[in-house]
Amino acid sequence: MGKEAATTTTTKKRAAHVVLLASPGTGHLLPVAELARRIVAHGGGAVVTFTNFSSPADLYSTLASLPPSVSTATRIFTVVKRALPQLRDLLRSLLESPPPSGVAAFVADLLSPWALHVAVELGVPRYLFCTTNLMALSCMLHVPELDRTTTCEFRHLPEPVHLPGCVVPLRGADLLDPIQNRGDPAYRLMVELGENHRLAQGFIVNTFDAMEHETLVAFKALSDKGVYPPAYAVGPFVRPCSGSGSAAGDDEGDEHGCVRWLDEQPDASVLYVCLGSGGTLSNKQTTELAAGLEASGQRFLMVVRFPSDKDCSASYFGTAAEHGDDDPLRYLPAGFLERTRGVGLCVPLWAPQVEILSHRAVGGFLSHCGWNSTLEAVAAGVPTLAWPLYAEQRMNAVMLSERAGVALRPSKGGGIGDGDDGVVPREEVAAVARELIAGEKEGAAAREKARELQKTAAKAWAPADGPSRRAFEAVVAKWKEPDELPFGSLLG
Repeated sequence: MGKEAATTTTTKKRAAHVVLLASPGTGHLLPVAELARRIVAHGGGAVVTFTNFSSPADLYSTLASLPPSVSTATRIFTVVKRALPQLRDLLRSLLESPPPSGVAAFVADLLSPWALHVAVELGVPRYLFCTTNLMALSCMLHVPELDRTTTCEFRHLPEPVHLPGCVVPLRGADLLDPIQNRGDPAYRLMVELGENHRLAQGFIVNTFDAMEHETLVAFKALSDKGVYPPAYAVGPFVRPCSGSGSAAGDDEGDEHGCVRWLDEQPDASVLYVCLGSGGTLSNKQTTELAAGLEASGQRFLMVVRFPSDKDCSASYFGTAAEHGDDDPLRYLPAGFLERTRGVGLCVPLWAPQVEILSHRAVGGFLSHCGWNSTLEAVAAGVPTLAWPLYAEQRMNAVMLSERAGVALRPSKGGGIGDGDDGVVPREEVAAVARELIAGEKEGAAAREKARELQKTAAKAWAPADGPSRRAFEAVVAKWKEPDELPFGSLLG
């Protein structure tokens, strides 16, 4: 396990030492790192020890010991559980250190609730940082109950699932991806996950009131009755944009010239296409997506990763090394790059997403609906073409399209195993891309809703009365003055 510490000493108040644990994967590492930054910046002298599963030798030796067919979720949970002895040693060493060390609170992220047992054993106050939304957390907490009360596969449930406060009922097929197959080892681990989440004394959630108001109110009612620990809505956590939306002459972090290319495009004219750090399309879907973008006539900027016909999260632990000197652009249709030159730009593997979404030329985002990407789009006021692939992404797509109204969805899933062949045909890709960027009906409504949600997201951390800032300050105060502020006194 790797660790690093950050501290400020600008106050006379007693410093709180908080230990944060991030699960494997960029989608967890980045928001936990942002939580660490905010604790240091707004925690009145707080000290943070940030620990993760970053040792390449340990991580990849564990992954290599697992069969190739093991799912991404099972791999993550296995890594977390095998690292518990090292975590115990770390916390014990910090507890035995002389003042002002010790540990005021231990915060595990969403996929590491087994680590809360270590905190219980050592008598350390324990919290869970939900790197996604409260709806997804509610679903995870509800999985043990669903397991006890149903026998069929969730995708075959005859009635929709009603989670507390979730305005839109969820089809069984839209629930968390790792629980869709009861025969998968990940299923039983997800039941354990939901049970272990209840060990937390509070949930710190990367969401905000305007995004999930009804769910927050319903969750608070359950917390007040002792059903769940309290939730603190402290989001949205989004990495600040390094520029002002135009970075001409500034090549830092833009090796493929994405931002410079955007500088040459009209306002709100470009569809940004990126399926997250782990999202992977099949070879056939890669071809259909590219052909659909070409047929749409819309400008586009696409991040291209190596395709996989077996796993829609194949890029989660990185695949570039496996392909050696191969180029993912080679898997695009023959002649595609030449035919779309000037209208589209394709870049391999990675692009500066926050800067791209914040650019004036970007008018839409074809996204896997991972929560980090979702919040980045919300903060930038960009509507979404929802293309969920794994994890809780289908639930997020339902929230964005049916509750928030900021997203359009193709009729098929677009991922491996999404009914029939699961492939979204090029004709539908072209139609939804045109509608999102320039349509006068559903597209126009989504664009307007995105602008409205952007305004409320910006107010969440307002210095005076931002609800997320107040919730954050409440939980930090709990760590510094354990007997002063009761849990759940401020939800946000």
